[in-house]
Amino acid sequence: MVPETYLEDASGFRGYADRLLTPASTEEVSAILREASAAAIPVTLSGAGTGVTGGRCAQGGWLLSLEKFKTIEIHPGWARAGAGVPLNELQAAAAPTGQFYAPDPTEWTASVGGTIACNASGSRSFLYGSTRRHVLALTAVFASGEIRTFERGERVDFPLPALPLPQTTKNSAGYLLQPGMEWIDLLCGSEGTLAAVTEARLRLLPIPESMLSGVVFFAREERMLDAVEAWRGVEGLRMLESIDAVTLEIARPRYPEIPHDARAALLVEQIVGPEGCDAVVDAWVERLDTGGALGDASWFGENAADRERFRKFRHTLPEMVNDRVRRNGFQKLGSDFAVPFDRNREMYRFYRAKVDQDFSGKGTLYGHVGDGHVHVNLLPESPEEETTGKAIMLEFAREAVRLGGTVSAEHGLGKKKAHLLALQYTASQVESMKAVKRRLDPQWLLGRGTLFPAE
Repeated sequence: MVPETYLEDASGFRGYADRLLTPASTEEVSAILREASAAAIPVTLSGAGTGVTGGRCAQGGWLLSLEKFKTIEIHPGWARAGAGVPLNELQAAAAPTGQFYAPDPTEWTASVGGTIACNASGSRSFLYGSTRRHVLALTAVFASGEIRTFERGERVDFPLPALPLPQTTKNSAGYLLQPGMEWIDLLCGSEGTLAAVTEARLRLLPIPESMLSGVVFFAREERMLDAVEAWRGVEGLRMLESIDAVTLEIARPRYPEIPHDARAALLVEQIVGPEGCDAVVDAWVERLDTGGALGDASWFGENAADRERFRKFRHTLPEMVNDRVRRNGFQKLGSDFAVPFDRNREMYRFYRAKVDQDFSGKGTLYGHVGDGHVHVNLLPESPEEETTGKAIMLEFAREAVRLGGTVSAEHGLGKKKAHLLALQYTASQVESMKAVKRRLDPQWLLGRGTLFPAE
């Protein structure tokens, strides 16, 4: 019997499987996939379970966990990591060498393989971009059992169409398809439907010598949005995250030091350049004053302990939101939509109007506002509210696409949100993705039900 912990992800989505397999080598993965292919048995790849779209939740067949792939090697400028390595362990291994891995999803126990599967990003993606940008090589096992290692620069050796890309800084909706593209870019973000990635070589960056980080509070949400537009071009800024009033209210029991009159906040983090920290601090004092922020009540810090405190504050917010919705007895309804930044305020206001109208006090807006990628979370308390919330999420998805955006910026679509793919792409464009799937997985065995209905 497959343990229950393998049949659910962080969203509460559940699946079922006939058998759990935990290989410890790429050769074992190859043997398993050859056996499954011969018997036409579906295989679902399982990461750490931190995903929120049901991708790791099998719908029958075998569940293949890569949790034993824990190799970590740290070198100047790069690391070799197994698919099962949690990001926090990778960061801990790199830190003594003065290096770090740039992608930073909210859940640091996410695995390397899982973050490659959905092309994850996180708060620092404002400066560093998503996972795809930081993968230098990867080893993949296809459904046939074939093992291949792809280096950066190796191009896909069959024709691919050019699918339109949203005008956003982040996109994880379906396959990235462009003529002459590289294998790494195709497999990264394919959500375990094209191959099993067992190991990767990842780019490491030098830890900045000095940084200034802070949480800036505002008495009005519009002032916060003004500041986003004014501050987005600040040199060295690597984080620009927003928090709304409802989220702050949820956080207050654990963080009573949040200013009483705060109705919005921005989390900022800036690399201090040659001008020095004093000059950077002076610049922020002026920004807070001209931006109408609650300057005296805002939090700033220059050392690692402060940065860690603010990081925990940011990462605690979704945990507290999730805890509240679990107490309600319903699954959270969360968005992962992003729009081009010049439509950011328009999308934000669309979110705000609908949330205030139908989910007042039961909906939160927070996240990667600097990328036009704010997460909306609706917290239903009844079956009727859940039905209403699902309809609202579809409205949000359609509006994001209308504004030139994407239905998934960093989490992928998995099984839970696979229906959104047809909002962003035409039927013929989705068929182009399916053609790639059939070429690499003719029996449609890997990740059955993820991205596309089973064939």
